[in-house]
Amino acid sequence: MTADGLVAALLADEGGPAWPARVPHRLDSVLAALPRPARAAVRAAVAAVESYTLVRTGRPLAALRPEEREDVLRSLARRPRLAPLLDLLKVPVLLAAGTERTQARPAPGAVPQDPPLDCTPAEEWPARTTADAVVVGSGAGGAMAARTLARAGLDVVVLEEGRHHPTASFGRRAPLDRFTELYRDGGATVALGRPPVLLPVGRAVGGTTVVNSGTCYRTPDHVQERWRSVFGFALADRLGPFLDEAERTLRVAPQPLDVLGDNGLITLTGAERLGWRAAPLRRNAPGCKGSCQCVVGCPTGAKQSVQLSVLPDACAAGARIVTGARVHRILLDHDVPGPPRAAGVRARRPDGGELEILSPLVVTAAGTLQTPPLLRRSGLGGHPRLGRNLSVHPATSVAGRFTEPVTAWRGVLQSVGVEELHAQGILIEATASPPGMSSFVLPGLGRELRRELEGSDHLATLGAMIADRPSGQVRGRDRTLVRYDLDPRDGDRLMTAVRAMGRLLFAAGATEVLTGIPRAPRARSLDALDELLTSAGARDLHVSAFHPTGTAAAGDDPQRAPADPEGRLRGVRGVLVADGSVLPSCPEVNPQLSIMAAALAVSDAWLDGARHGG
Repeated sequence: MTADGLVAALLADEGGPAWPARVPHRLDSVLAALPRPARAAVRAAVAAVESYTLVRTGRPLAALRPEEREDVLRSLARRPRLAPLLDLLKVPVLLAAGTERTQARPAPGAVPQDPPLDCTPAEEWPARTTADAVVVGSGAGGAMAARTLARAGLDVVVLEEGRHHPTASFGRRAPLDRFTELYRDGGATVALGRPPVLLPVGRAVGGTTVVNSGTCYRTPDHVQERWRSVFGFALADRLGPFLDEAERTLRVAPQPLDVLGDNGLITLTGAERLGWRAAPLRRNAPGCKGSCQCVVGCPTGAKQSVQLSVLPDACAAGARIVTGARVHRILLDHDVPGPPRAAGVRARRPDGGELEILSPLVVTAAGTLQTPPLLRRSGLGGHPRLGRNLSVHPATSVAGRFTEPVTAWRGVLQSVGVEELHAQGILIEATASPPGMSSFVLPGLGRELRRELEGSDHLATLGAMIADRPSGQVRGRDRTLVRYDLDPRDGDRLMTAVRAMGRLLFAAGATEVLTGIPRAPRARSLDALDELLTSAGARDLHVSAFHPTGTAAAGDDPQRAPADPEGRLRGVRGVLVADGSVLPSCPEVNPQLSIMAAALAVSDAWLDGARHGG
C-alpha cells in the first residue's frame, strides 16, 4: 500500500518545492528497515486513514485536492480514537522529511584514515576455530574487555552482529541511509508499556558508541557508593582508576565554545540568566567540526567511538573481529564436576551457515537488551532476575522558537549540560540533531506541520533524562521483547523537566515553547506553560530512551543479582558479563564511561583471579 496520499496530506504538498515529493521514497527506505511488527503497524495505520478518507469523501487521499486533504486531517484530529494514528505516522514521515529537507553534509576537509582493525566477515571465517577468549559484542563493554584480555596475552576473538563502517563511508551517504543501517531494527526498537518508549540501539563494529552523542560523564561518586553498599557490586570500589583510563583512551575533554553552535550558546545564556549550573559537556571528540551527525556516525572521525580508539589497540595486541556474526548460543561443557563450564560459542552467518569458536572463556557484551536472550538460548536463563531490573533513562524534549535563526543542526549535537536539577534525578542537555532524528515531534498536521518544518531553523531544542527506577524487563529468546512501565515518580520528574526546559528557553529569549504534548503543543509564556501542564501528564509526552542498563546485574545477593560481585555469571564457570546489563542501577548520566570502566574492572578481576589460580 502506498503512503503517497498520506504524506502529501501530512506535509501539505501543493506542488511547490521539490522536497515533499521525494519524501514517500525516503519513507519507503525507513519502513524497509523496520522490524516486521513495526512495519505492519505503520501499514495498518495508513490503511485506517485511507479507509476513513474513502468513507468520508468516496475517494483516496491521493485523489483529493489539498484543501480536501486538509479537511480530512482536521476531522481525524477531532476524533480521540483516530488522532493517535496520525501521531504514530508523523514519526517516520518527519524522519524522512526532515533529513530530506536539510541533507546535512560533512564539514569540509579531508577525512582522516581510520586506525587499522583486524576484521573478517563471518562468511570468510572458518567453520571451527579455537581461542582463549570469545567476546560477544564490540561496543563500549566488549571493546574494553577485548583490549584488556588481549593485552594480557590471551588469543581473543570478538564476534559482532553488525558490519564495520569506516569513517569515510559516512561522508559518502545521506544521514537517513546511515540511520536505517547503523541501528538495530532501523532505530525502531520500542519498549512496550505505558507510555511506549522508543529505545534505539546501535548495531555495528563499535556498537552504540558509533551512534551516540559522544557525551562522557564519569559515574557520580554517590552512584558508585550505592552500587557497592546497597547492591554489593564489589568492583565499584575500583572504578575510579578505570574511569581515568577510559577518559584517557577516548581523549575526553570539555567541548570548546567555538563549535558549540547556537543551540548550545542559547542554553548557556538561559542558564546564566536563571543562575543555573551549566557548562559545555565533556566529550570524546577532539577536533570536532560541529557537523551535528553523531547519531548517524561522525563523518569527520573526530568522535572517538571505540572502533577508532579501543578496538585498534585490542587488534594491535592480537585480537580479531568477526563481523556479521550473530551468536546463537554459548556452548557448555557439562562433563565437569560442579556447574557447567563455558566451552565457546556457536554463531550464525548472514547466509544461514554456522561457525563455532571453542574457548574456555566467554564474555557477553551483546548489550543490555540482547544479553538476556542470548543467555536464555544457551540454557543459562534460569536466574529469576535475568532480564529484569531494566532502567532506560527515559527522556523527553522541548523546543523554543526564536526570532533569529538558530539552525540547531549546525554545531555540536549534544553540547551543553544543565545540572541544576541533577540532584533531583533530572539531567538537562542541549541536544539537536537533523530534523526528525530526535525524540522531539513537531506539532500540527497539514499546513501547520509544513510551516513548522519550514521554520525549524528557528528552533532550539533541549532534552532531559530521568534517573529512573528499574521498572522494565527484557523477555524473549530468539527475538527481544522489551516491557517498560514508567514509574509514577519518574513521570512526575519528566513533567518537572518539561517545565524546567521551558523556563530556560523563555529566559534565553524564546517567543514560544513547543512542549511535545499533542493536545497542548504551544505556550507563549511561562504562566501559559504552567497552566497547560496542569492538564497533562507523562503519558501525553513523546518519551524515548537511549541508555538501557541492569538486566544481568552484578551484586552479592544470589537471589537478586544474576552476576556475582565481580561480574561472573552465576550458575556457570567461564562466563563474564561486561556490558550495560551488569550495572546494578541507572548510572544517572550518559553511561559510556560507566560501561567501559565496569568492563575493564570485570575483565581485570578475572585476569587477577586466573593469575592466582581462582
